[in-house]
Amino acid sequence: MISKNVTIARIYTLEGHDQLNEALDILRDEEKMMGVTIFRGIAGFGENCEVHTSSRLTLSLELPLVIEFYDEPEKVEIAIQVLKSRLDFKHIISWPATTYLD
Repeated sequence: MISKNVTIARIYTLEGHDQLNEALDILRDEEKMMGVTIFRGIAGFGENCEVHTSSRLTLSLELPLVIEFYDEPEKVEIAIQVLKSRLDFKHIISWPATTYLD
């Protein structure tokens, strides 16, 4: 088993802002990240504490989304800068991790 140091990054955003497809294109086609996953939240709030949630009565277009990706630390840093400059994401976090390859 081979281990490799990577960086994981998460972008917190909302549905309905038309950024998701462009972010995926950047991460897949331009930056060629090792892996990307999109999570749709059922509830959440951010800096302004406004709760975004789904209910049985309404389907919100403002549900939380998390775009998570990982790769070599230098590649992730470049991808973060590209995404911030092109899509104006406000809330991005990252941390070091280790991936184990067969």
